[in-house]
Amino acid sequence: MSMPLEHDLLVDRRRLKRRLVFWRVAAVLAVLAAGAALAGRMAGSFGPDHLVRLSVEGTITDDRKLTEAIAAAAGDAAVRGMILSIDSPGGTVAGGEGLHAALQRFRDTGKPLVAVMRGTAASAGYMIAMPAQRVFARESTLTGSIGVILQSFEASRLMDTLGVRAEMLTSGTLKGEPNPFRPMTAEGRAVLQGVLADMHAQFVAMVAEGRHLPLERVQALADGRVYTGRQALAEKLIDAIGGEPEARAWLAAEAKIPAEIPVQDLDPRSAAERALGFSVRMVMKSVVSEWLAIDGVRAVWQLQP
Repeated sequence: MSMPLEHDLLVDRRRLKRRLVFWRVAAVLAVLAAGAALAGRMAGSFGPDHLVRLSVEGTITDDRKLTEAIAAAAGDAAVRGMILSIDSPGGTVAGGEGLHAALQRFRDTGKPLVAVMRGTAASAGYMIAMPAQRVFARESTLTGSIGVILQSFEASRLMDTLGVRAEMLTSGTLKGEPNPFRPMTAEGRAVLQGVLADMHAQFVAMVAEGRHLPLERVQALADGRVYTGRQALAEKLIDAIGGEPEARAWLAAEAKIPAEIPVQDLDPRSAAERALGFSVRMVMKSVVSEWLAIDGVRAVWQLQP
């Protein structure tokens, strides 16, 4: 006789939990909306002097808003310098080049720029650190990967098996290379290899200039391999092992920027966009944690005899 009663109690408990989730989510959204409005009114509340922190995470692409935000920070007299925080496996060559150029222009204003590599700072993620006056990494950070890659696939044999033939009209013999529906020609391969070689030479030149290393030395290191932070330090691809505390200490000692000066995150998104992104993450976290715990595996387990 107790089993139906226990089941009813569990059902009531689950209903109560659902109501709690709803009101928690509503409360979070209300707080975030108020915070966004307050943030808009408190713009510039860091005072006359502050550092900016630019966090570059994930795939690097050409981002006009980001380069504009860097330019605005460069022209802001209240900005004393920048901490570039990197956790990226790389991205497009053009994206890395554009961000590298924007950061170089920031440094050319005379403001110090220090880079902090986190979990990964490889390929374009390493490229963008080159304008920095000081580069830090963890001992286990994966960095380097100085190289360029072009990937495609060739499915002509599969097409033959299926009895399908692709037709293509081009204005020249090299238009459409590489083509996944036919083998790459020797001429096409040579031309594409030349494109990659030119991009690679540009990358190597950026590293040689940024790290103050001979071009031949960088060419020997730029075979596409990744390095740990310790290996990169030994090869002079970074300056020191450390994180943001060490970067702040260096700025205080070498750039005479006091350690107590606040840091403001440089984010090209509007306050509304930032609040919306944070709201979505908070809602998903609340819903998943509550519903999985009560209505998911745990609830099924509780109903077992």
